[in-house]
Amino acid sequence: MIPLMKNAFHRELETRRDLAEFILETPRLSMDSECFRFEESFAQQQGRGDAVLFNSGGSANLALLQALKNLGRLRDEDLIGFSALTWATNVMPIVQLNMQPVPVDCDPQTLNCMSENLLERLRTTDLKCFFLTNVLGFCGDLQNIRKICEERDILLIEDNCESLGTETPAGKTGNFGAAATFSFYVAHHMSTIEGGMVCTDDEELAEMLRIVRANGWDRNLKASQQLKWRSKFGVKGEFEAKYAFYDLGYNLRPTEITGFLGNRQLQYLDATVQARAAIHARLDAVSRENSDLVPLDHSHISVLSSFAFPIVCRSEAVRDGYVHRFAGAGVEIRPIIAGNMQRQPFYSRYAQRMYDLPGADFLHSNGVYFGVYPELTESDLNILSGCMTSYSVSEAA
Repeated sequence: MIPLMKNAFHRELETRRDLAEFILETPRLSMDSECFRFEESFAQQQGRGDAVLFNSGGSANLALLQALKNLGRLRDEDLIGFSALTWATNVMPIVQLNMQPVPVDCDPQTLNCMSENLLERLRTTDLKCFFLTNVLGFCGDLQNIRKICEERDILLIEDNCESLGTETPAGKTGNFGAAATFSFYVAHHMSTIEGGMVCTDDEELAEMLRIVRANGWDRNLKASQQLKWRSKFGVKGEFEAKYAFYDLGYNLRPTEITGFLGNRQLQYLDATVQARAAIHARLDAVSRENSDLVPLDHSHISVLSSFAFPIVCRSEAVRDGYVHRFAGAGVEIRPIIAGNMQRQPFYSRYAQRMYDLPGADFLHSNGVYFGVYPELTESDLNILSGCMTSYSVSEAA
């Protein structure tokens, strides 16, 4: 069996032993110094001014949209564009927060929304915000997308949960919008088991994210920020502030286990990104020799950091043949994330309008992926390469 991910952590045994020792010795397991240190280190790693840690990437998405509403930058019934090929927790918060989801189609050769896809949607629909997903280590032409959003006063935010470490000549993915979310789920680039982050250069937004994360409290804010909120609402002192709630929020806090693992795994991130990129390049060369498969375009990406290898077949029938072949070889595979989000069972119940999305439909029907990680052996890579050689129609029979 070649699973999506062999280990929960890089340097698995060493990390588990260190975690066990930490749990036995630390005086506090609720959010504390390990979490705050991870926030500082991750912001530095990403090259942004601030980072706010959450208990999952999905929570980071929810908190980001809630914080933007709390600040008045988004409002009820606003039209929020989103990448049609994405994950459910990018779209559900739009609906849950009483805004209208508007899908933007993607290019099957890049897996991502491109500037021309955004311009096509803007010909008929005025968006207040565009929540862009950087899919499976790939991305669109982010510099052009950012320019369009700036020119049209569209708030750009990124879901970079699947592309941590990917770089373009214009900068790292996750650094093109007002904020970006990240995931540290166990099968992603680095694992804290569960965990997520929002990065931003906007101090006001980071402040509100910390309020949203902790039930609307001012806990974990700087002293000057606490004074501002308490003065604004007439909260007299520390005792009254213990249970003062300043805006809408949730309990989305991580634990010290999340922070400890984040600090432990972050030191390996650069090395694992390089290892994944090398494996991806090797497999990419094999896939390009197969006329059954659509060659993916990453010419605009300087560092491709992927925890999965996507395969896009020419037709659904061919895709089914490869699904059979991979399963027979013991390779765990998945659809290309949620496919066309409009085809998910929940979507039509809540969306006010459906759109034509040929690119997302093509990927929904014809795409799969398998895991890419440093622990893949030479034998594993040979099996994966063999599964990507040209498919024979007779093989399916």
